[in-house]
Amino acid sequence: MRKLCLVSTLIILALAAAAIITVQAIAGPTDSKSIGVSPQQSETGYVLLGWNNLGMHCYNPDYSTLAILPPYNTLVAQVIKLGDPPQIVTSGVTVEYTFPDNTYSAGDPARPDKTNFWDFVGELFGVELEPDVGLTGKGLAGMMDLAADGNYFIAEGIPLTEFRDQDTSYWIRYPYQTAELTVRDAETEAVLATLTVVAPVSTEFSCANCHAAGMDAATRYPIPISDTNVNANILAIHDYLNANNYATYLADRPDLLAKTPLSDEDNQPVLCAGCHGDNALGYPVVGNIKNLSNAMHGHHNPTNAPDITPDTDGCYNCHPGPDTKCLRDTMSQDFALNCTNCHGDITQVATNPDPWLNEPKCGNPGCHGAAYDTALPLFQKSMGHGGIYCEGCHDSTHAVATSRETNDALKFVQLQGHAGSLRDCTVCHTTPPADMFTHMGAPAVITQPFKTFLPAVAR
Repeated sequence: MRKLCLVSTLIILALAAAAIITVQAIAGPTDSKSIGVSPQQSETGYVLLGWNNLGMHCYNPDYSTLAILPPYNTLVAQVIKLGDPPQIVTSGVTVEYTFPDNTYSAGDPARPDKTNFWDFVGELFGVELEPDVGLTGKGLAGMMDLAADGNYFIAEGIPLTEFRDQDTSYWIRYPYQTAELTVRDAETEAVLATLTVVAPVSTEFSCANCHAAGMDAATRYPIPISDTNVNANILAIHDYLNANNYATYLADRPDLLAKTPLSDEDNQPVLCAGCHGDNALGYPVVGNIKNLSNAMHGHHNPTNAPDITPDTDGCYNCHPGPDTKCLRDTMSQDFALNCTNCHGDITQVATNPDPWLNEPKCGNPGCHGAAYDTALPLFQKSMGHGGIYCEGCHDSTHAVATSRETNDALKFVQLQGHAGSLRDCTVCHTTPPADMFTHMGAPAVITQPFKTFLPAVAR
């Protein structure tokens, strides 16, 4: 009898465990670190690494008054043929991308537009585009291009929004969108490898925190205030502070001078980089006017904007944001680092001589040290082990694995069965290498690294 009871108890416990596992599988993981399944096994002998070039891409929620950034997302991929050693493949294959849950941005007569960018793109960027076509000609699905140096594939300038198709009923933001990448044999079109990659995107600029009617910046100056248009309030302040400077600063640009004052609706929409210059857009500065990053960070200093605290929460007043929380990497989640630990406070960022192109490096003395120096100024453009881009194994800036977001971990689970930076050698190697792993071993100079900014067509 005791044996029978023991057997029955064991059976019940086993069934209970199976039920728990089943429930967890249906409900899904609660965070990125809880994911763990068998990795996809490559029956074709190919593996695909993919990533977004930045940890977050921002775009304006409305383009009728002013514009800082267009909808412009970028995916990057490297195709690896398994072997000892593995080989980076750039010929005989194609790489395509789709966003299954985000198939349009505007122009669908049966559904609401997710952005009014295409209503104003001609005035802002001087080009006419069909809806859902971005500034580089890319859409929300298509082929990735082989890069000029032939080391990777890229789809640059995808006009992605933060709303999935299913979110337009209630306009629910979904900043960590997922793209499906597929490698095919160029001749047979047979699928060789697939991967799910995050394309982060957000409009969470919290300008209203200071510039909405009744807030600090809107009450500090004797300017006309709009109760409904925060961007109009920003331009009114700009005119108030610079009305006597326009003629001097724009003396060599009568075309821009003719578009002042900015608060005149006939001179809108205003592209901020048109005067200030911005490496993120590839726009040069005009005369002695500060570039956009220096001007923005310099003006929003502790004296002018005391509510902007010198930490990540302070940065989230402008960078997305208290809900998006674009800083989600292992450094912030596991080591309590915030924006200022790497970038310095807002007054230091305001003195960056080359914003977007001169940023903190892994090899800095206060970080990983010289042994992990990427040689190039930007992590996103640096390569390491076997010619693989750093972001191919570690993921994007501000999202370095293990990220807080479950979607960021999906590709690592598909590749190696668990979240975290790619560290299982047999993802690419047929057999575990006998030699000790080293990060470096690739040329320090890249012929034509992919760009952070827009091409000349947008200038």
